[in-house]
Amino acid sequence: MADRLRAAIAAIALASLAGCSFAPPYHPAITPTPPAFKEAGPWQPAVATGPIVPDAWWSVFADPTLDGLEQKIATDNPTLAGALARYDAARAYLGQARVGLLPQLGADASVTRNRQSDNRPLRGSNQPDVYGANTIEAGFGYELDLWGRVRNSVAAGKAEVQASGDDLAAIRLSLQAELASDYMALRGLDRQSELLVQTVDAFAKADHLIARRFQAGIVSGIETSRSGAQLAEARAQLADVAAARALTEHAIASLVGTSASAFTITPATTPFAIPAVPLGVPATLVERRPDIAAAERRMAAANAGIGIAKAAFFPAIRLGGSAGFQDTGLPGLLSASNTIWSIGPSAVLNLFDGGRRRAELAVARARWASAAADYRATVLTAFQQVEDNLAQLHHLGDEADAENEAVRQAAATERLSLNRYDKGAVTYLEVFTAQTTALRTRRAALDLETRRLQASVRLIRALGGGWSAQHGGGAASS
Repeated sequence: MADRLRAAIAAIALASLAGCSFAPPYHPAITPTPPAFKEAGPWQPAVATGPIVPDAWWSVFADPTLDGLEQKIATDNPTLAGALARYDAARAYLGQARVGLLPQLGADASVTRNRQSDNRPLRGSNQPDVYGANTIEAGFGYELDLWGRVRNSVAAGKAEVQASGDDLAAIRLSLQAELASDYMALRGLDRQSELLVQTVDAFAKADHLIARRFQAGIVSGIETSRSGAQLAEARAQLADVAAARALTEHAIASLVGTSASAFTITPATTPFAIPAVPLGVPATLVERRPDIAAAERRMAAANAGIGIAKAAFFPAIRLGGSAGFQDTGLPGLLSASNTIWSIGPSAVLNLFDGGRRRAELAVARARWASAAADYRATVLTAFQQVEDNLAQLHHLGDEADAENEAVRQAAATERLSLNRYDKGAVTYLEVFTAQTTALRTRRAALDLETRRLQASVRLIRALGGGWSAQHGGGAASS
């Protein structure tokens, strides 16, 4: 018996080694990559020579509050928790697929008392009507993976697990970037609020002064109404900023997995520096972004699926065996004379299925074509996002320089008009116009600063979060 088992195991090993695979040779879809990013302006630093942005990429903004909020993404965000559960499910499916690579072992035992019908077919006088049937048996089965069905199933499952892991990294990076962008918007609104509070205070003092001049008969009612309207408009803008800040704070609360009713961020007006983001060559982008890696892995899984579909055209060959004891009574059941065993191969081939297997092969090939197209689309979208945000940073930087000059000029005009008004050289209309222009340019400059910070966040996200010149792949992780 032992010799037969050893021979069976040797046959399994030889058959596995001799097996083939019908999956096509895997080659990722080719997507042309430009030698350089078109929108990189003259301000762009040289290519990085070492780690520039760490895994916690948001630390380039050097804000402890942002650091704490980003850490909550990993532990409390429900969207990320759902992605982690899907990753765990993919790993479990892979475990199921790997079962096919191993022999199936089992054992059963039964102790029964049976009665046959008096009118059974072929009834013989020597056959008892009531008898016992007791069996103890162990067996094994193993599919000889000659055509690669099982191995391709495992390869497809492994690729799906890797894709799910990359999806998890992509969702994490997306949530981190969304949080950072919302945080920049919140701090921009804090600075807008600070500006408007100062403006309301200045306008209120001016309105009080003009009211006293009106009472003294120095100015007309037109100037008092104009001053009052200017003050009311500034207060309305302040209320609008407060409403926008509340909505932004609520959005951040949801991202960090906290009820908006119990979440507050203390206002702060410390400005951020625009981080300098060095760029590598475009080819490293393809290796770095988790969504691109996920699309490539799904393409590999679809390629293995073609092999699975092709293997269905060939017979499924199994090697099986069993051994045990059988008797009509429990006493003496385990004796040598009651030994039973069987061993041998079996094959199953579907000769006619109405075209089902051909249809499944066509579906597998279509899934490969779809996965390849999705991969190319993901790569092209990645390059677009990098170019978009490089253009934003470049041109918003030029716009910010011009707007800052406008702020300086408007502030100078405001000071001169106030001096001239105090001396009675001009009417309040000139002061009103200068102050309105100064406020508009200051708010525009603050808005541009926020937009540039958000563009920096989007660029870091488009480049995969963290990188270095020798970086070989993978996304930033918190």
